[in-house]
Formats: sequence, C-alpha cells, structure tokens
Amino acid sequence: MHLLIIEDDRTIAENIYDYLEARGHQCDYAGSIAAASALLAGALFDALVLDRNLPDGDGLTLARRLRTEGRATPILVLTARDALEDKLLGFEAGGDDYLVKPFALQELEVRLLALARRNAGRPAGPQLQHGALAFNTATQALHLQGRR
Repeated sequence: MHLLIIEDDRTIAENIYDYLEARGHQCDYAGSIAAASALLAGALFDALVLDRNLPDGDGLTLARRLRTEGRATPILVLTARDALEDKLLGFEAGGDDYLVKPFALQELEVRLLALARRNAGRPAGPQLQHGALAFNTATQALHLQGRR
C-alpha cells in the first residue's frame, strides 16, 4: 500500500513510518495540511493516516476538502481526542475510521489494510480514465486526454 501519514508529532510519525515500511508498505510523510495538500496534488495514495491537531489547522478541514473534491481515498483519523462528539465529527468530515492515541501499530496496520480492501476497485479521485477518454465525476465533463 502507498500511504500518506499526516502527523505533526515527528516521533509518532517516524514510529508509524518505520513500522509500516518494515511491513512492506510505501509511506510518505506530511507534518501539516499544506504539506499534505502538496503531496496529494502529485500522487495517489491507498489510504491516509490523518491527525486532527496540525500546526496549520484541524485535519478534518483537509478531510472535508478531499470529500468535496470527490476523492474517495480512505482516511483513518488518528488523534488523542477520544470523546464521542470528536469521533462523530471525524466521521461526518469524511473519515472512514477513527483510532485514538495511544494505539498499537499492529492495529493501525490492520485497519489500513481493511480500508484499502474495502476501497479496492473504486476510483481514487473524481476522474475516471479509459484510454484517451476521461470523465470527471465531480463536474460530469467528458473529454479526450489532452483536450478540455
């Protein structure tokens, strides 16, 4: 799996990164919403691990934006916020799963595997491609590759 870890606590991010890489997954790291947005603009990921408390805002802002854009990439919200209200907000914002810190790395991995398995075969973004023909599901525009 190709995963994006969006976490501002460098120690937690490194632990997740090292564990998942050792288990055969490819990981990228972002410490802020801005850094995550830049990575998301240039690559497709099988799942996101998204912290809520980021230096440039609440991670749920990013989740909402991705869902508004039509992106179906699974999002696992990983946070210390354990109140029911926080969990509900996480799901309402577009999270597919919610894991509270502290957590076991093995549990994180199996939850990510389950998310990726459920998402298999779905388009990663709003555009469906078949040969030179592309269809944007968000705008419902159909065009030939290289033309608008």
